Amino acid sequence: MARAATFPSIPAGHRRGRRTLRSERIIATRAVAESLVSLAGLQRRPVRNQAGDEIGRLVDVVARWSDGQTYPPVTGLVVRIGRRLAFVDAASVDRLGWAEVWLASSRLDLMDFERRPGEVMLGRDVLDHQLVDTDGVQVIRAADLYLAPVLGRIRLVGVDVSIHSLVRRLGPVRWRPRPTPDRVIDWSAIQPFGDSGGGPSEVRLRTSNDGLHRLRPGELADLLEDLERPARAELLDVLDPGEAADALEEMDPDEVRNLLREVEPARAAALVEGMEPDEAVDALRALGRVDRDVLLEWMDPTIAGRLVALLDYPEDQAGGIMTTLLVVARTDDTVEEVRRRLGELTEHRHDVDAVAVVDGDGRLVWDLPLFDLVVAPPAARVGQLVEHEATVTVAPGADLNEVASRFVEARRLSLLVVEAGRPVGRILADDVVDALLPSKGRLHFPRFLQ
Repeated sequence: MARAATFPSIPAGHRRGRRTLRSERIIATRAVAESLVSLAGLQRRPVRNQAGDEIGRLVDVVARWSDGQTYPPVTGLVVRIGRRLAFVDAASVDRLGWAEVWLASSRLDLMDFERRPGEVMLGRDVLDHQLVDTDGVQVIRAADLYLAPVLGRIRLVGVDVSIHSLVRRLGPVRWRPRPTPDRVIDWSAIQPFGDSGGGPSEVRLRTSNDGLHRLRPGELADLLEDLERPARAELLDVLDPGEAADALEEMDPDEVRNLLREVEPARAAALVEGMEPDEAVDALRALGRVDRDVLLEWMDPTIAGRLVALLDYPEDQAGGIMTTLLVVARTDDTVEEVRRRLGELTEHRHDVDAVAVVDGDGRLVWDLPLFDLVVAPPAARVGQLVEHEATVTVAPGADLNEVASRFVEARRLSLLVVEAGRPVGRILADDVVDALLPSKGRLHFPRFLQ
């Protein structure tokens, strides 16, 4: 068996970007690169015993990744012997060649193949299926999978997404065994998704999803838009509710509509509930009345009531694009009290850039920027921070052109929507861009303070 590779060393304290780190992963190690075996090239190839006699043909390679290992170890082979599918334990494998498999013994106790919990058939469940490259933030399809001896075990170490691999597999038989790793992605950067061909659902996904949780909402939105229907549902299951809702807010409205129609009503309602009010209203509008009413029935009555009130505003007016998420402070509140209130809204930090200051009757006095609140003494009263100039606001019925003009006049990141002197909502700059450029879809730029 080929010499087991060791992980490349990385000098302590030396910082590298994710792209640089990828080049230092295990697949870049020379011993691993020289011993890569193509799964696609090995399928239907001879399996030989120690004496060199052919005992059958390789059907598939079984691996386990439910135990959280970065590089899933091969647990055995599925071999066709006559009309029978037999299982050969990995301990009985001497080595994998490009065009054949050699076993370590002349005598084998062959068992009928039966998939065990936590196991994946790489050819059936992963090859030609969709995968997520969490470093490159892209959806790819596995044209080939590469195996290599690493740390004393044969392991899945990389995925090939190149057109050359597809050509090799479609070409003459003599082309197929030899790997053509033109575009190999290290397996540690990969998250598999999609229908696993009937396998146990608990092993469709790698145990560690850290790569996905590092992605920004716009990047997750891109992945959701690129994935096919079964894979989208699995990605949503991996994400926590907040991550999923943030990703939906960054997606194209048509894609959001399709996704909400694909999942169960209860799941769709929970996703919409987690979105910011203005984004949730956009999603509900895209669904159409029948589907919208179904989702509203599944939602918390209080949240549903707020969204219905927003739906009453035309979508081409200020009320139709505003969010009702407001941080309101009275003039006699202290700066420390308001800061504490803001601390309870961490999940909405990208949508809050100012505090609406009101008097005792709830009428607007000033729109206080967060910067002014941060630099003020904790014991100061909010009323002491109010400036004398009038706050630039818009009415709920203002059209988009008026809203855009008001933004230019205010030179602010957001505008308050005021009705009868009282703040009822806030419009963020990116919401105006989305409303004015609907044909462009969502622009995936970061929100405030991100």
